[in-house]
Amino acid sequence: MTCAELLIRLLRDTYGADTVFGIPGVHTIELYRGLENSGMRHVTPRHEQGAGFMADGYARATGRPGVCFIITGPGMTNIATAMGQALADSIPMLVISSVNRRDTLGLGQGRLHELPSQQQTIAGVARFSHTLLDPGQLPEVLARAFTVFRSERPGPVHIEIPIDLFDAPVAAPSQWQPPMLYRPAPDPRGLDLAVDWLTAAERPLVLLGGGCVEAPEAARRLVERFDAPTVTTINAKGLLGRHHPLDLGANAALPAVRELAAKADVILAVGTELGETDYDVVFDDGFTLTGRLIRIDLDARQLVRNQPLALGLVGDAGRSLELLVERLPHPMHKGGQERTAQALATLDLTNDPAFAPFVPLYAALETALPEAILVGDSTAPVYAGNHLVAQPAPRRYFNASTGYGTLGYGLPAALGAQLGQPALPVVALVGDGGVMFTLSELATAVEERLPVVILLWHNAGYEEIRRFMDAHGVERLGVDLKAPDFLTLARGFGCLATRVDSPDSLSDALASRPLDGPMLVEVDAARWQRSLTTPL
Repeated sequence: MTCAELLIRLLRDTYGADTVFGIPGVHTIELYRGLENSGMRHVTPRHEQGAGFMADGYARATGRPGVCFIITGPGMTNIATAMGQALADSIPMLVISSVNRRDTLGLGQGRLHELPSQQQTIAGVARFSHTLLDPGQLPEVLARAFTVFRSERPGPVHIEIPIDLFDAPVAAPSQWQPPMLYRPAPDPRGLDLAVDWLTAAERPLVLLGGGCVEAPEAARRLVERFDAPTVTTINAKGLLGRHHPLDLGANAALPAVRELAAKADVILAVGTELGETDYDVVFDDGFTLTGRLIRIDLDARQLVRNQPLALGLVGDAGRSLELLVERLPHPMHKGGQERTAQALATLDLTNDPAFAPFVPLYAALETALPEAILVGDSTAPVYAGNHLVAQPAPRRYFNASTGYGTLGYGLPAALGAQLGQPALPVVALVGDGGVMFTLSELATAVEERLPVVILLWHNAGYEEIRRFMDAHGVERLGVDLKAPDFLTLARGFGCLATRVDSPDSLSDALASRPLDGPMLVEVDAARWQRSLTTPL
């Protein structure tokens, strides 16, 4: 078989890939010779950044790596932003690209799509970037990629294949079965010490991040055994179920939770970076831990970042939670539910003026689509939803306001989530500014007949940046945008589109969503907010 055919066979038969996101180009046509009869689904986005975001959404919704086929040069620089977001949030993504012929690499001859070093350009947004120089090494390089996905801290991996190798003959591997891989578990002595500290604690606190999403049952059992108030970050929403009495939500940046954290005598942080987009979204470095901090993370380097460490354990978050539960046969009584309830009552999120416009929006979504995956861009409803939304299970809420914080993520990532979880409804939460980055992916949604609801919050520009400019005494410039007619645009793509201006009209729109294609629902922000105080 050829190198390209071997690649497809390995992806499908060894690693279980069922979907590929990619835009064919003159350098990658031989890849498509191997793909045509593979049984794998090929989805063509309208921009390589969209391909990366779709692969990201697919991976977050399913837990399986998203796979992309990308053209040399501009295709790779286009997808680099999506890889940066995936790298920041530890999302498994395999990017297979072409690169110029081996005998021309690095010569600067002005070849089509040529970069001085494509591998070096992309290495900064990947766990590793590899140039395949011998087709016989493809099984080993792919095995290395999937070892990163399954046994290390995951993230994007880039493998580039020179165009003269795609049709090179190569022998089939001796076996197609993948190796059995297990993630490391923490040292038992460290676990015993962590249990001793937590058992003796009077005011314990637990911080659970996105690294825990594969072990929701162990997470619930652990916090209930410790009776500890628990912060679940944005990427860990739903880990404890909806409205668990120990769940503080993703509210670590708000005063009542900060006070509780500062008073905690022992803190257990599992699978979380303790980064500012989860714990300090007001950007004042005000999240302070004074108690003894125990951290468990798959990445040893992460243990000493952001907060002073007392005890660090290297290991898989899910297995670590299970091992801690095994060491705690009986529940403790630390007043955790009472402390959690008091903090949430003090926050009073549903009556906070900053969140008030979005309370009925999320109420309508929860009533109409209680099992929906909510995928967000960086936009006002998402900033509020990070605090307000409670989900019944993990992998049902994610967005681009964390980590890298790119715009344009919401729509294509929602399409990827829908492809990965076709039995669940999916809602894309986007703004009129950010959606323009990837609005062309409406064509992909229509072509693939994906029943995604695109909820577009229209506030006539970059509202978050306007507020920052106002707060810092900077004259508004570049933030009041001329918006297109979104309904006309959407209908031009063949997408059902409607405009709503109140919670009731949103509920009516959601009740009539199609099941064989997308629907864009534009929310007029000004009229929506007026409707909450004055009937239209």
